[in-house]
Amino acid sequence: MGVSKTTVGRWAKSHLIRPHTNAIKPTLTEANKISRMRWCLTHIQPALYEGKLLHHAMHNTIHIDEKWFYMTKTSDRYYLLPDEDEPYRACKPQFGTYGQTIFDGKIGIFSFTEQVPAKRKSKNRPRGTLETKPIPSVNKEAMRECLLNQIIPAIKAKWPANASKDIYIQQDNAKPHLRSFDSQFDELASSDGFKFHLISQPANSPDTNVLDLGFFRAIQSLQDDKVATNIDELLGNVWSSFEELTPQTLNNVFLTLQSCLSKILEVHGGNNCKIPHLNKERLRRTVGLPTSLEVGENLVKESLEYLLLPQNDVSASYDIGHLMNVLQL
Repeated sequence: MGVSKTTVGRWAKSHLIRPHTNAIKPTLTEANKISRMRWCLTHIQPALYEGKLLHHAMHNTIHIDEKWFYMTKTSDRYYLLPDEDEPYRACKPQFGTYGQTIFDGKIGIFSFTEQVPAKRKSKNRPRGTLETKPIPSVNKEAMRECLLNQIIPAIKAKWPANASKDIYIQQDNAKPHLRSFDSQFDELASSDGFKFHLISQPANSPDTNVLDLGFFRAIQSLQDDKVATNIDELLGNVWSSFEELTPQTLNNVFLTLQSCLSKILEVHGGNNCKIPHLNKERLRRTVGLPTSLEVGENLVKESLEYLLLPQNDVSASYDIGHLMNVLQL
């Protein structure tokens, strides 16, 4: 801008300019955008007896995803006393009648690690001591083992008795993820009274998954405050951070997801939209948070009409046909 840094700082302090952190978003094809719009519309349902359109509350949808956690950040900011040594860092939602939590919405967090004997002796441990290491690759077999032997049993153990056992497991389109026609998954999918369905969110759409949308960030912010010097301590910190997060935090992110689905429709499937602020804490203190956000009828009509334009080549299939019938399109 041709001015000094102190001038820029003064302008920012006076709100003449504003700081902005810009995140790179996935590039979307036109097919991606159409897929995202269809996905958003399939999560809208008419509200019985109210004459409204609402986002699905997703009480029977489980979101799964993977994330790397690190013992420390590459760089961090510290505030030191004038004579203090610089730090040296190196490394190789449902409630009961009286408000009690029946189900906190968190199924579990599972590590892709293995126990490996140390190949060499060191000052920290003798040769042959079992050490926790990340597995070499999270491939389809690792995902199948985690899903069938950890995630689904955890869902069954924690699922509320009076909740629907027709459960949708939402994942992204990563190659290692199982597809709905996996024979081993199908065998386990209908057991103990449960019926599990694997569904894949639209391609290049982390903003349609609560984990990428905010829940991972919430875990990371807590974990960053904890010190870890080895993998076992890191795992303990991640697990404890996961447990510390409240059901209210998870509920907030699910509501943010619903508002994002509406914003995606407003920009015809794009991702060039800002996450809206819902003032959730104020709502929680006053009228209470809703479980489903209302969707404007005009927005849904306009979105359906856009999808049916000849250049978009989208037929009125069953998944959005019910909305067309409700709106008499």
